[in-house]
Amino acid sequence: MESLGPEGGGGVTTEPRPSPAAGPGPNPSRRLPGLDGLRALAVLAVIAFHLDPRWLPGGFLGVDVFFVISGFLITTLLLRERADTGRVDLRAFWTRRARRLVPALLLVVPSAVLLARLTESDLLVGIGRQVLGALTFTSNWLEVGAGTDYFASTSPTLLANLWSLAVEEQFYLLWPLALLALLRMVRRPEARAGAALGLALASSLLMALRLDPDHPTRVYYGTDTHATGLMVGAALALALATPHRAWTRTARWERHRRTVGALALVTLGTLLVLADERSPVTFRGGILLASLATAALVLVVVERPGRLRALLDLPAARWVGARSYGLYLWHWPVVLVVGQDLPVTPGGLDYVLTRGWALVVTVAAADLSYRFVETPVRRLGFGGALAAGARRLRSAGTRRARVAVAVLATVSVATAIVLVTAPERTATEELIEANEAALARAAAATAPATPTTSPTSSAAATEPATTPAKVSWAMPAGTEIDAFGDSMLVGAKQAMEYYFPKIRMDARSNRRWSEAPNLVKKRGDGLRRAVVLAFGTNFGTDAAAIRRTLDVVGPDRMVVVITVHGRYARAETDNEALRQVVKGRANVVLADWDSALADTSGMLQSDGIHPSIKGAHLYSATVRGALATLSEQRTGKPVRLAPIPLP
Repeated sequence: MESLGPEGGGGVTTEPRPSPAAGPGPNPSRRLPGLDGLRALAVLAVIAFHLDPRWLPGGFLGVDVFFVISGFLITTLLLRERADTGRVDLRAFWTRRARRLVPALLLVVPSAVLLARLTESDLLVGIGRQVLGALTFTSNWLEVGAGTDYFASTSPTLLANLWSLAVEEQFYLLWPLALLALLRMVRRPEARAGAALGLALASSLLMALRLDPDHPTRVYYGTDTHATGLMVGAALALALATPHRAWTRTARWERHRRTVGALALVTLGTLLVLADERSPVTFRGGILLASLATAALVLVVVERPGRLRALLDLPAARWVGARSYGLYLWHWPVVLVVGQDLPVTPGGLDYVLTRGWALVVTVAAADLSYRFVETPVRRLGFGGALAAGARRLRSAGTRRARVAVAVLATVSVATAIVLVTAPERTATEELIEANEAALARAAAATAPATPTTSPTSSAAATEPATTPAKVSWAMPAGTEIDAFGDSMLVGAKQAMEYYFPKIRMDARSNRRWSEAPNLVKKRGDGLRRAVVLAFGTNFGTDAAAIRRTLDVVGPDRMVVVITVHGRYARAETDNEALRQVVKGRANVVLADWDSALADTSGMLQSDGIHPSIKGAHLYSATVRGALATLSEQRTGKPVRLAPIPLP
């Protein structure tokens, strides 16, 4: 959920002309054509990923495209100002950054808070911390400290996209000082570029070394571990400041520049299509590769005119690129709010239409923000924009002025009230915690006096459970079913017990498939003749662990494996892996929860993952139908399922 490089306005000039109060600045006519088009491609990739990760699995790498552009443009600005004036006015530089960043941010934050309160209060969990992070540009570190999982679809955060805005702002604060020191201490221009590239490689290496594959948020959010793109862009700007302009004044470059551009474009496009947010490869080289490919594209585009530059400099691309900052700020809160207001499950035309509506709202909000908030402040400064606004109010008449002031005061008070009264936990979290406690009490009440010895090795975990005294493939009753799983099964507890009275469930949040073999093995001789397995929501499909689990259960029990559902890129591949694992096992059937949800509404909680009360009944009915199908396949006799009304 990435912020877009707020380094320029429309057309990617090197900087808007500052007001006299801001001090001297670069010549605004030194425009770098084509970069707005790159920015447009990046923002569209990010938005596509957030609308539905399955549409563009690697779209999250759009942030790294923006990091490269930001690093390149900011460093170029600083070098040009130093060359033109002999110095860098840091106060004016930081003032211009504030003019570019703050106005739209002050509009988006209260708007998102109030809209979330009107649609779904679960979106406001942790909102106080998020607003503090937004206003202080420390969102990334506050979320790391809070243990937020950026990649967990089960806990969407309203202002999560501001993490990278914080990274960029921290870069804007520190890099000018570091650059001035570098220019003073290192004389050779090539060595300066090499130093910046070395920092980029060091950041990438630190990300690779500190990565926890199960919880990658720390290295993804960290300024120290995710500065790769920013420093690659800075290195490119320093290289272009050398006499040979990044070695682009050679015959070899002239021969191969088109090939370099094509390879860079193919590389970046391939990463956007194939990258996986949960793959260690993404963090151990993938982000670096995307940054280098972007730098190559920037070099090809700005170095001289060509077809690629012309394409990226089309009016439509420039329009989108100019509004990319606003598009980024608005799109994630809008996606969440629209998703709650129109809760349609992926899989049909209605879902696509809701995504389209979210896009329309995002574009409209970003354009209005660009025209009436961002541009006036950028041109006139904070004081000038406020004065111009006050003049408009006075000219509009006393009554309209009073209405405007009353609206502003009401919004301010309402936002403060929402922040103070925001819930600490989501309704989903409270439900799962209560269900987990109930399952734990039930397990303790039915535990045997002498529990079965748990396995002490992986070999023991693969021993098949004892075959039932009498193998039966008839439709099982609840007293004949054991269910094991993660928070999905916990959330469906009441409905599962309603559909299968006296079913025995062993479920807990954040479980993964690797735990399943031992959970089943611990039942020993008491394992019932039908087994339901529901894992994979948080940690994906583990084919080897599933095979071990099915081997422990053995071929003489009925087994139902439930597919996963989520608006994340790996859902489709996880479910395909499940199909391949169970293929050829005559006693195993899939309960296709993912397909059952297609084009439905109201079946999921606010997190878009766990079943609502209504959805839990669909979940249980899907399991019931799968057991009936398996029974019919093995016995050749039809199973008639009596209708079960909603309670």
